[in-house]
Amino acid sequence: MATAPMFVSLRRDAVSVLMDVSAGRLPALLHWGADLGSLSFDDAAAIASATRAPVAPNMPDVPPRLAILPEAHTGWTGRPGLQGSRAGRDWSPSFAVSALTLDGDPLPPEGGIAEGHALIVHATDPQAGLALSLEIALTAGGLLRSRATLTNTGAQPYQLDALTLAYPVPDRAATLLDFAGRWGYERVPQRRDFTVGTHLREGRHGRTGADAATILHAGVPGFGFAQGDVWGVHVGWSGNHVHYAEQILTGERVLGGGELLLPGEVILAPGEEYTSPWLYGSYGVGLDAVAHRFHRFLRARPQHPDAQRPVTLNVWEAVYFAHALEPLCELADLAAAAGVERFVLDDGWFSSRRDDTSGLGDWFVSTQVWPAGLGPLVEHVTGLGLQFGLWFEPEMVNLDSDVARAHPEWVMATGGRLPVASRHQQVLNLGIPECYAYVRDAMDALLTAYPISYIKWDHNRDLSDAGTSPEGRPGVHAQTLAAYRLMAELKQRHPGLEIESCSSGGSRVDLGVAEYTDRVWVSDNIDPLDRQQMLRWTTQLLPPELLGSHIASGRSHVTGRSHDLSFRAATALFGHLGIEWDLRAASAEERAELAEWIAFYRAQRSWLLRGDLVRVDVPDPSVILGGIVAADRSRALFSYAVVATPTVTLGSRIRMPGLDAERRYRVVPFGAGSSLWSFAAPPWWGEGVVGSGAMLAAIGVEAPVMPPEHAAILLVEAVE
Repeated sequence: MATAPMFVSLRRDAVSVLMDVSAGRLPALLHWGADLGSLSFDDAAAIASATRAPVAPNMPDVPPRLAILPEAHTGWTGRPGLQGSRAGRDWSPSFAVSALTLDGDPLPPEGGIAEGHALIVHATDPQAGLALSLEIALTAGGLLRSRATLTNTGAQPYQLDALTLAYPVPDRAATLLDFAGRWGYERVPQRRDFTVGTHLREGRHGRTGADAATILHAGVPGFGFAQGDVWGVHVGWSGNHVHYAEQILTGERVLGGGELLLPGEVILAPGEEYTSPWLYGSYGVGLDAVAHRFHRFLRARPQHPDAQRPVTLNVWEAVYFAHALEPLCELADLAAAAGVERFVLDDGWFSSRRDDTSGLGDWFVSTQVWPAGLGPLVEHVTGLGLQFGLWFEPEMVNLDSDVARAHPEWVMATGGRLPVASRHQQVLNLGIPECYAYVRDAMDALLTAYPISYIKWDHNRDLSDAGTSPEGRPGVHAQTLAAYRLMAELKQRHPGLEIESCSSGGSRVDLGVAEYTDRVWVSDNIDPLDRQQMLRWTTQLLPPELLGSHIASGRSHVTGRSHDLSFRAATALFGHLGIEWDLRAASAEERAELAEWIAFYRAQRSWLLRGDLVRVDVPDPSVILGGIVAADRSRALFSYAVVATPTVTLGSRIRMPGLDAERRYRVVPFGAGSSLWSFAAPPWWGEGVVGSGAMLAAIGVEAPVMPPEHAAILLVEAVE
């Protein structure tokens, strides 16, 4: 490679990434953030000069150069991007770039500046016997994403311990935001200062985890949904993973992440390679802008589901394991009458599965419960015009099952012992080819026998002590790849099949599994009070159309709280709408009201599930305000939810940002004048109000006075 300065500029959707790729060194990010416009070579050289650190006292004579793959040999004292060795050797490689291509074209050797969207870097260290490829792209929506491939070019095996990438952020990014959570209450935001040292979030569940960081943000102090520069990173991987924020003594700050490898999990034989998960980076002014980049990237995919998402009934909370033809047909009849378009049969239809202690892994229809097979139910459901969906948990097994008795070696374990049981189950090792083939063929047979258009794919335990027989070597990496491969293969065999990612609720929500699935189950908790928060924060990564959002039973099966149908339905509108409620126990009035909500959703979903997320910062923690604005700004839907007792009775305003400031809009509450609402309404409520987008954003409208745990829905439509 030439020694002359060389820069690469990636620009897309109001984002710029400027990289220094000079002198055969790995790419270093000089800028990632607001669009800098089209840069000349002199512009880039000036930025490189202006941002070069001085030699500080007691520091290396040459300031450390931070590459996207941080390198220890440069003097970088933070987390190195590559960790591994060849029995203690070759642990600190020094890569030299051998080739650079931008959008498929080689970069000129004489230096200069080039602008494009996707850079591929090839580098080697012959002494260490390693080759490295980096893919760095600015995607549709303005997401920065990168991944690395490491190849063992030496004569001896190379044990890889970590391959993580990192993006620098400026010193004004002084506040961190990521997520915590647990079963039944996922995506709980938490903030802290960005201080010297490492804020390390490790996911060791063998799945994404209910407590996953999800997106690790760094932003200016006080950043909110609409204000403040914010940078965020997400690891697109469904197994063990790591996110980290790090500030070293010289002041540099990075956000990074990758797969978390267990000891000895990846040992590269000569010629073998390993590819890291994608590390996604999103920059924006405010958290909504960060979220929009993820949403636009996902919506630009060819496999992204369309906006006409079918309203779904899942029968789990209606019948649990008590399967029988007549009550399920009755549920289907009531669902179809209410406007439901998809019927999903959950756990309990197979083998000896009358509770959660047995039968898991035996994927054949129970002759005890279904003596004529699933055919009569499927025919009844599809005869009503509904799609039919079925629950599977392909990666799990009960020890009390035919498959576990026949193949105990397929159960993941290490140390000559079984892992501690969880929900009476163990993990079936899809990394074993014969086990993978068994599960694939069993699922394929059912998908072939019945017109199943949808799979609820569950995953109800962590992968602890997840080893592969007979040695017991760790197998989480192989298991994760096998699960992806199985999803992809089933979809290839059955075009049009949709898959929902469920994992004890929302424990597998990431962009890795999103490549193969069409929906995630946000949480096993459908209580609308908790769902208000969980939907609000899960949309930081995924757009509403990918979020399973169900109208719950009147009394929550998880929390025991009771809520009006209006609150349950108003909450569920902002996602892929469904129902998880025994409609046989609902009154005629409730079913009629439910039908109104479903009809309203079906009338709006074509734009609602392609619109821009708007979340409004409200000082009063008792209120959650937000909505969706159509892409063409012709309409919007806003929710004003009271989630706790307010400090004051009156004076709340519903502001509606995101509209076209110059257009005029009519605002009307959905259900005004009907039995759907019962609270003290402001004077404008009955007839609606007309105002400009600027007025609605800056001033808003007076809110109704509602008791806690109620919500109002406002439909906003442009007045032409």
